[in-house]
Amino acid sequence: MPSVEHRSHKGLNNRAENSHQPTRQRERAMRGFRSAGGAECFLSSFSGISPHFRPRRHLMAAPDYRAEMTVRFTIWEQITGATGLPITP
Repeated sequence: MPSVEHRSHKGLNNRAENSHQPTRQRERAMRGFRSAGGAECFLSSFSGISPHFRPRRHLMAAPDYRAEMTVRFTIWEQITGATGLPITP
């Protein structure tokens, strides 16, 4: 096929390297959903929220991490209005 670009490099088919790419991470997250549409709807909104709860942990000391997460959860509670709601098991 003349219109197809054939790329050959030893790292292109390396599963360990490909698994960390953003498309593969989204693909892995979509496994638990029944439909691709439902997964895409959830993941498109969740991708904006997720970094809020995942600070760069390896760059922080434990007390700094706890303080940062306390601030982030306080902000999240203010945004969602979840403060004062009863917790159900």
